[in-house]
Amino acid sequence: MLDTETKEIWEWVKSIIIAILLALVIRAFLIEVFLVDGQSMLPTLHNNERLIVSKMQYYYREPVQGEIIVFKANDERDFIKRIIGVAGDEVRIEIEGVYVNGQLLEEPYILEKAWEPFGPVVVPEGTFFALGDNRNNSKDSRHPDVGFVSLDRLKGKAMLVFWPMDSIRVISWP
Repeated sequence: MLDTETKEIWEWVKSIIIAILLALVIRAFLIEVFLVDGQSMLPTLHNNERLIVSKMQYYYREPVQGEIIVFKANDERDFIKRIIGVAGDEVRIEIEGVYVNGQLLEEPYILEKAWEPFGPVVVPEGTFFALGDNRNNSKDSRHPDVGFVSLDRLKGKAMLVFWPMDSIRVISWP
């Protein structure tokens, strides 16, 4: 028979194991913390802000235009960008702004319009076209080493800025 001290230690060990397992399940399937690294999403997101990224939405539906998402850029890095075009959309960037399927997007969230034209390109099935809100300081779908982002590289949707404390806010999209 176990003495009281041994029982208490065992209860602590079980509690710690359960907490670790829950954290792993939550991180793997529900949410993840992401650190904004750089200026590519200014003015919407700032360098060193920490975000909660939800993985749940995309179990039930595909991403939509305007959402801010995190995706695997390469083996070492994740990127955070805004979805501009989804499968089948034609995307073109001109001096006056971004056109999707011939319609000029209203983009109150960008820092400034892109300096250089791009496209037109048609977004292939199973991918999307993503841009940073700081168009002239963003490595995004316009760059060959990023290109169209396949759905299997998608990590989740940015939901909430939680750090620094004076910047806590829900991330919304038009």
